[in-house]
Amino acid sequence: MAYETNVKVRFCETDALGHISNISYFIYLEEARTDFFIDLGFGADLEDWKVIMASAKCDFVRQGYYNQKLKVVSEVLKLGRSSFTIVHRIEDAENGELIANGEASAVYFDFKEQKSEKIPDHLRSVLEKHLVKETIANE
Repeated sequence: MAYETNVKVRFCETDALGHISNISYFIYLEEARTDFFIDLGFGADLEDWKVIMASAKCDFVRQGYYNQKLKVVSEVLKLGRSSFTIVHRIEDAENGELIANGEASAVYFDFKEQKSEKIPDHLRSVLEKHLVKETIANE
């Protein structure tokens, strides 16, 4: 099951060539990812935030432009003991054309102890519902 976030490209997110600046895609992916985490039940309280990013990447497929309506589709690609990988597709919201693909690896993390933790069972079960594949990867 995929999670969807809608984004509208603002003028300040474009570059001198008139298309979406490459850094702006990472902002869209972060917005989609944090909304996804909150919707899954990870919470929004920064005092008790439990997710740290290990890596993020974005492949630019087509140019996007100012005022374009985008849809970011997010799913879980891999699920380990304390980490998981989210994949994103950024599409034109009106015609479905693929604009970019993103991927981010996250770790369930105890900031006080500065170490990873096992993903709790209740969060693991909601992540599993969003898996792209039926098999769960081992760490």
